[in-house]
Amino acid sequence: MDIRAYAKINLALDIVGRKEDGYHELRTIMQQIDLYDEIKLYAEAEIGGSGEKGQILVSCNDSMVPTDERNLAYKAARLLFDEFEITDAILIEIEKNIPVSAGLAGGSTDAAAVLKGINEYFGLGLSQEELIQRGVRLGADVPFCIMGGTAYAGGIGEELVPLGALDEFIVLVAVPDTRVSTKWAYNAYDQLASQGNIRHPDIDQMRAAIEMEDFGCIPDFLGNVLEYATIPEYAIISKVKNTMMQNGAAGALMSGSGPSVYGLFMDEDKAAKAYDVLDMFNLVPEERIFLTGFHNE
Repeated sequence: MDIRAYAKINLALDIVGRKEDGYHELRTIMQQIDLYDEIKLYAEAEIGGSGEKGQILVSCNDSMVPTDERNLAYKAARLLFDEFEITDAILIEIEKNIPVSAGLAGGSTDAAAVLKGINEYFGLGLSQEELIQRGVRLGADVPFCIMGGTAYAGGIGEELVPLGALDEFIVLVAVPDTRVSTKWAYNAYDQLASQGNIRHPDIDQMRAAIEMEDFGCIPDFLGNVLEYATIPEYAIISKVKNTMMQNGAAGALMSGSGPSVYGLFMDEDKAAKAYDVLDMFNLVPEERIFLTGFHNE
C-alpha cells in the first residue's frame, strides 16, 4: 500500500494557556501543502523468516530519522497492533521529502498516514474521529494530519474544525539548515509571555475570512507567537522572511516552532524569483527550498 503523507504549515498560531499536565493550549489554523513523504506498507505473516508475530519494522532513506521504537510511524503502528491484536508483521518504508525537525509536521504526518493505512489494510473499521482520538496520543499535530486540508485547531491540537479550501496562493517553503527544539521554543515563549509585549494573531478574523472565501486578506492575518522566541536566537529566520517579502510575497511566516519559513505569493514568477534569491545568496540550501501549493483533498 502506498500513501502520501502531506506536510502542514501554520497560517496562524497562538498560545492561550498551559494545562496542568504541561501541554500548551493552542489556537491555530493549519493548512496542508503539496510537499509529502511517501509511505509504503508491506504486511505478511512474518518478515524475513523471524517467526515473530506482530513484528513492526521501519526503514527510511534519511539517516536522521530513527527507525526503532522512537519513530512516530512505528508508535502509530504499535498502537493499533496492540489494540486490535494484529499478529501479521508489517514493514513501513518511509521516503522522506519533508525536512526533519522543521515545523512542518513531518513525523506527525507519517504517523497519521500509518494509522490510516493500517486501518484500511486490516479492515479495522475505525472512523476518522476514532483515528483522531488515537492520534492525539502520539502528538498534537497528528489529529490534523489525519483530517487534512484546512482546519482550525484548539486545545492541544485535537479540537478540530474543518474550514473551506484555500487555492489562490503559491507557497514557497524554505527550511534553513538549523534545528530548533520545540520544547525550547515553547519554554522560551513562556518566559517572554510572562513579561508581556506579545502581539497575538487574530485567529477569529482569519477563520472568518477563510469561511467567507475572502482569501485575499489572509496574508494580513498571518501570525505566530513562537517567532518572539525563535527569531532573536535564529536570525536566519528573519532574513528568510524579509527576503521573501522583498521579492513579492503577500505575506511570510515561520511555521510551527521553526525553522521553516513560508511565503504566500499571488504571482508564480515572483515566487520563482524569491526561490532563486534564497538559493543564490546561500540563505537556504537549494534542496531545502520548495515551490508548492495548498493541498485540500
